[in-house]
Amino acid sequence: QVQLVESGGGLVQPGESLTLSCTASARTFISYAVGWFRQAPGKEREFVAAVGFTGSNTYLEDSVRGRFAISRDNAKNTVYLQMSDLKPDDTAVYYCAADVSGQGVRVGPLEKWYDYWGQGTQVTVSS
Repeated sequence: QVQLVESGGGLVQPGESLTLSCTASARTFISYAVGWFRQAPGKEREFVAAVGFTGSNTYLEDSVRGRFAISRDNAKNTVYLQMSDLKPDDTAVYYCAADVSGQGVRVGPLEKWYDYWGQGTQVTVSS
């Protein structure tokens, strides 16, 4: 069983930055990929970014590439989503998810790969 807790959300103005954290409970954290997804009001949940178990392999959705970065600190069981130049369209609930069944082999955007999900953290970008 893996428990994921997101933190770091909040209200920011367009152009500002924010860093989200996802902390996992499991000691096996180092063995699986972790992804970030988001869901805006009235829209389906969409993939944002993912990172492999070593941290060297990352995958970002086109609309955030160049503005967002994903990284992990395995010693702290934590994955980070660094967001810069935020836009109103980035407003959403952000979820982190763990691909435990993938056993670290894959890193990517398919929601069905992710077995465990956090409760989400709200990010609002507004002037």
